[in-house]
Amino acid sequence: MLLVKTAAELTAQISELKKNGKTIGFVPTMGYLHTGHLSLVEQAKKACDSVVVSIFVNPKQFGPQEDYAKYPRDLTRDQELLSAARPDILFAPAADEVYLPDSAVRQLRADEKLSAVACGVSRPGHFDGVVTVVARLFDLVRPDKAFFGRKDYQQLRIVQKMTELEKYPVEIIACPIVREPDGLAMSSRNKYLSPEQRRRAPALQLSLKLGAELLRQGKSLAEVKLAVWHTLQAAPETLVNYIEILRRDDLSALREYLPEQTVILAAVYLGNTRLIDNIEV
Repeated sequence: MLLVKTAAELTAQISELKKNGKTIGFVPTMGYLHTGHLSLVEQAKKACDSVVVSIFVNPKQFGPQEDYAKYPRDLTRDQELLSAARPDILFAPAADEVYLPDSAVRQLRADEKLSAVACGVSRPGHFDGVVTVVARLFDLVRPDKAFFGRKDYQQLRIVQKMTELEKYPVEIIACPIVREPDGLAMSSRNKYLSPEQRRRAPALQLSLKLGAELLRQGKSLAEVKLAVWHTLQAAPETLVNYIEILRRDDLSALREYLPEQTVILAAVYLGNTRLIDNIEV
């Protein structure tokens, strides 16, 4: 695995791979890796000749009161984890390598409809930062396929839309959520949880399973959202950020449950830590 820290060196490495006819798989991350990230690398290695992983904590997708400064960073730890997964290139740039001070980086806007719900309501501007950095990384890596986890479901749909609108020749591969044995979706932010909070955290996934079962039983969307809300609010230190029941493909509002076309999205604060999860129904 080659560690690359500058855009110029990455460009040279990518040009060499392209010259040799290699297909490139790309796994963009913000670091502090876990098994979920490594599963994306595994998928990329199966599908492509060469794999690039990026580690970049993107300042453009954090709001003024969010956790950019304290977001977990440990490049040495991440390199050790990746050494077993064996990607070809680890791109770990500083911010001024991604957003070059002497060149104009396109500032993209996330699709208005896709970003008008769920996380987009409580994190204004967040998805603009996401699509801006993903586009910039696509310009640098020039991947054939890019691998994203389904835990960040809204982000996945927004990146898919951006890729389509910007006409990037990149296939977006949606990969399954990887969970802890007790059901908690793996996330770098899980390290913020105290031992007691960590014990309670699987309630988020359990509440979504309850919501899915109630939908299948014929309960109304309003009844399901209320049941999920009550289940989550009953847990100590838990504040519900949102619960949304939406159409999978375009995150539009539903009037009733549509089997195999519906997703339940939820976000909660457990203490000061924000957790998100979803279930497709």
